[in-house]
Amino acid sequence: MEQSTQDLAENKVLILYLLNKLPDGIKSDNLFKIVSSANGINYFYFQELLTDLIDTNLVGSFTRDEDIFIKITSEGQNALSLTKSLLPGILKLKADSVFKDEISTIVEESSIITEYIPKDENNYTVKCKIVEKNETLFEVSAFAGSRERAKQISDNWKNNANNLYPKIIDLLLNGD
Repeated sequence: MEQSTQDLAENKVLILYLLNKLPDGIKSDNLFKIVSSANGINYFYFQELLTDLIDTNLVGSFTRDEDIFIKITSEGQNALSLTKSLLPGILKLKADSVFKDEISTIVEESSIITEYIPKDENNYTVKCKIVEKNETLFEVSAFAGSRERAKQISDNWKNNANNLYPKIIDLLLNGD
């Protein structure tokens, strides 16, 4: 097999291999973090590989809570079982190691989410969420006024959600 063709095949199998470990799917940017850490590929090459896998129906995409996730299809699982041997043992070992390290960080990052949406140039709405296992546990939306206030609310939620969430729930339950 020609070297570049072999690299292409290995990288596609690596993506399928990692997606197979994620039955609930993953955002493509988070998958890129894992793949690039394991194999050093750049973002554009990764996107090209992912597009090829989606076009050939080995990987599918779906939307959950306004985010796009990707996951391996049953065709992708069949292809993986036939091609898994193309993945060098050392690359598989490195991918497994990186996967363990990165997935806990990704899960932690994705559990506290915030976004601010401009209504016009002077009015913003901020959405603050807590997501666990791709299920929204808590979501609040607030008018922020200026972009600066929206950013301040957003940053405060990211940094303090663990303290703010119980206080908000307590206020909702007890009203004090």
